[in-house]
Amino acid sequence: MRTDRLRGSIGGIVTAGVLAIAAAGCSSSGTPSTGGSKHANSQSGSASATPTPTATRESGTSQQPSPQQSAEAVQGPAAVPTAAQLAALRAQASEIAKLSPEQQAGQRVIYSYNGLTAPPELLNLISHGDVGGVIFFSFNIASPGQLRSVIGQMIAANAASTNPARQYPLLLMTDQEGGLIRRLPWAGPTQSEAQIGASADPAAAAAQAGSQAATGLRGVGLNVNLAPVLDVFRQPGDFDDQFQRSYSMNPAVVSTAGAAFVRAQQAGQVAATVKHFPGLGAAATAENTDNGPVTIDLPARTLRAVDEYPYRAAISAGAKLGMVSWARYPALDQRLPAALSPTVVHGELQVRLGFTGVTITDALGAGALESYGSLQNKTMLAARAGMDALLCTAIKPLPGLKCAAGLRTGYLDGALPKIAFQAQLAQLLALRASLPT
Repeated sequence: MRTDRLRGSIGGIVTAGVLAIAAAGCSSSGTPSTGGSKHANSQSGSASATPTPTATRESGTSQQPSPQQSAEAVQGPAAVPTAAQLAALRAQASEIAKLSPEQQAGQRVIYSYNGLTAPPELLNLISHGDVGGVIFFSFNIASPGQLRSVIGQMIAANAASTNPARQYPLLLMTDQEGGLIRRLPWAGPTQSEAQIGASADPAAAAAQAGSQAATGLRGVGLNVNLAPVLDVFRQPGDFDDQFQRSYSMNPAVVSTAGAAFVRAQQAGQVAATVKHFPGLGAAATAENTDNGPVTIDLPARTLRAVDEYPYRAAISAGAKLGMVSWARYPALDQRLPAALSPTVVHGELQVRLGFTGVTITDALGAGALESYGSLQNKTMLAARAGMDALLCTAIKPLPGLKCAAGLRTGYLDGALPKIAFQAQLAQLLALRASLPT
């Protein structure tokens, strides 16, 4: 996640009103970093996201691989739908049938915009069923009244009779982690995760923080918070600790505090997002996936005993969303960043840990994904790995419609299995149906 300072600079260089998708809760430290992982440079090219199709000779002619074959060359088999996703699909099938492929794709995309007013183009897309949610950054926010008015316009657009998905509230989200990371500066939690973890009663302090976050976000109409961070930091001043974004070096403290935050925030009708699975706690100060590849080269037993440990309690607490990081974890998948890996998203998070909520990407424009082709291709690969909701940004905002185009094309050309695509969409719609407008 970029800090207010970086996001503010982004807002200053992009023409106001240009539509873009942006990622909240990104893995970035909060300030522009000078580079990616010192560990990853020699390994990050081991997998190519857009492999050059190898011609095969049949009767003297060459044949290009299909989109499905090209995707399989990068990722292997696509993630299969979970039981929870298939159940959601059975429940939502009649509503999904009302949506065109373009609308089905758009309903999985979270848009953002520049400036303090909602662009007419964005409101038009919302009113025609082409947007699943909107994320708000510091450069979109001036005061409670201003933000409440903008959100009201979006809610009204979503309710338009031209929107076949109007019964599903938009996902309206921001980063309100606490401490330094608060997009709504007038709202809590005022304590950072580090302060909460160091307190006499981390569970009580985290519960209070979760309640404060919910009160502040619901007060302006938001219904999703990209928090809490469940990373278990390793060294003072490292990637997470430099901005006080980790509760503790002790996974038990992170587990207790994270679960308490989730329960309290969701009791206040704001969905929680646990991040950045399977964990960025071992990343050094400058190891920032926004800027380049990062490799967390830890044994699987350490990742599972330390970094993934807090997720069990958060899942038991009912966390509704989970954000997966762009770092590579060779012990889990030797080639792919976590959120492009069906092995990590489906195998590790959904099967091993039993997560049944909505998965959401980190920034699709991150430097860690530079070798994976176009924005459309990155979006398709993330969806194929099992990511339900797609957030796309980088050092500068990216065109949101390209994310939707990548999903739509993959759905139509077979790179994205249709049942899995619709089951992921159904899971996302079920979440939205559970949230307040």
